Amino acid sequence: MTGALETIIRGLGNGSVYALLALGFVIIYKATRVISFAQPALMLAGAVAVSYLAPVAGFYLGALLAALLIAAVALGIERVAIRPMVGRPVFVVAIITLGVDVVVRVVVNGLIGRDVRQVGDPWGFDLVSLGPLVVQQRWPAMMAAAAVLVTLLFVFFRHSRFGLAMRAAAYDQETALAQGVSVSAVFAVSWALAGFLAAVAGMFVGTGQGIEQTTWIVALKALPAIIVGGLDSLGGAVVGGLVIGVVESLFQSYQGAYLPWLGQNFAIVSPYVVMLVVLLVRPYGLFGTREVERV
Repeated sequence: MTGALETIIRGLGNGSVYALLALGFVIIYKATRVISFAQPALMLAGAVAVSYLAPVAGFYLGALLAALLIAAVALGIERVAIRPMVGRPVFVVAIITLGVDVVVRVVVNGLIGRDVRQVGDPWGFDLVSLGPLVVQQRWPAMMAAAAVLVTLLFVFFRHSRFGLAMRAAAYDQETALAQGVSVSAVFAVSWALAGFLAAVAGMFVGTGQGIEQTTWIVALKALPAIIVGGLDSLGGAVVGGLVIGVVESLFQSYQGAYLPWLGQNFAIVSPYVVMLVVLLVRPYGLFGTREVERV
């Protein structure tokens, strides 16, 4: 029983990172109706920025500065590459974000180099006791950071004037424009928030094991998370990320003993299996909005 709980905590830790990445996807999608494929590159860029800033400013201040820097980079991407595409087909804009992802990763890979680059986190693989459970310190740190950021994000959307404007624009852009909402500002802030969350996620992805040029692949696990939770649901993104993290962790620990016929490393594809199952049952996700078209 203790081992199962430790496995779940590990899954919730990783799932918290997936949730932060998924939130970035959903925020941009709700504002622009475009899935941004630039999130993996922004995540990797955030981790690299922390690795350079943490030795100079200290880890916590360096992580904050890195997240703000990547938010500014994301804002610049929206202004330069995405804003001129307003009015173009969604597919075209999505391809532009894919190109942005490639360009950013090429630049960031040059900063990483051939070796594994450490982010300088204070946790590493150190262990901490939670009652009878013994887990790595980074798992509770991931959960705590994600909980704080998600809470602040939901408070922002629920209680601030600009958060209300973003919700209005996500619901109906034309009506929001008629009410004086600056949709262009909503687009910009959406990208900045997604960049900030991606940078924090990248910092946690690099804890302990460091980062390398292929680390961006981790961000792809946020795609099953947003499909499971619902592409237009912020709460669903959080739930989806945690579900994917726990499922992956359980398969890592127990698949070899109970389901050996699935082969080795089935945990790698388990998030996508969960995604396929959810798509078969609820194509719009667990918490997504069901769209009904009248013909």
